[in-house]
Amino acid sequence: MKYGACTDVGKVRKSNQDSYYINYNDSLPVFAVADGMGGHNGGEIASSITVEVIKNNVDIYFNRVMEEKYNIEKFIRKTLELSNEEIYNTAKKNKEYKGMGTTVTMGAIINDILYIGHIGDSRAYILRGDTIKKITEDHSLVAELLKKGSITKEEAINHPQKNIITRALGTDKNADIDIFSYCLEKNDVILFCTDGLTNMINEDEIREVINNSIEIQEVCETLVNIANENGGYDNSTAVIIKFVK
Repeated sequence: MKYGACTDVGKVRKSNQDSYYINYNDSLPVFAVADGMGGHNGGEIASSITVEVIKNNVDIYFNRVMEEKYNIEKFIRKTLELSNEEIYNTAKKNKEYKGMGTTVTMGAIINDILYIGHIGDSRAYILRGDTIKKITEDHSLVAELLKKGSITKEEAINHPQKNIITRALGTDKNADIDIFSYCLEKNDVILFCTDGLTNMINEDEIREVINNSIEIQEVCETLVNIANENGGYDNSTAVIIKFVK
């Protein structure tokens, strides 16, 4: 595997509420991006809690997963449910963090299959050859309006309620998490990113940057820099894994 990651506060926000994780283990690569929300640093705390729980669970369950004694989808679901519980309870104990939460897109690769746990409007893309494909579904008001045909794709780009998400970790006692898998092929490029990046750079530009770069870390930094050059209105994070058998 080849790995890269970059996160930046952007040009408007005072703090970075994005977090990311990579375990850099070719036997069982695990990686994630999280985009927090909530005042008084609540978003930063929520996303960092999620990343810390993921890290701890990787350490606890790694051997069990590798020995096929623990289902990988169960591992992802349990990890994100624990994250949800910890964020929710932290907010209950601290009034200033009321309503805090985070998006998360978490991935794990085993036996040429990418397993994903996802909630919110951060995204996962697969770039295969000259084709880029979004493989997660945004849990947002705009995505719902688009699905119903109430707005067009063009209207969705600058919709005034674009920042409203309909699902997140930590905002409710129970989280509705998408769990699914995707078959990988040699040299597939996996991109996990927050909406601060995808709101500033379109999919064709992302594809072009990836295809025109050799180093994965360079790709991540270039994407985040372009997001900032195009306005940098939000924190932006990119995590990339190139699948090399």
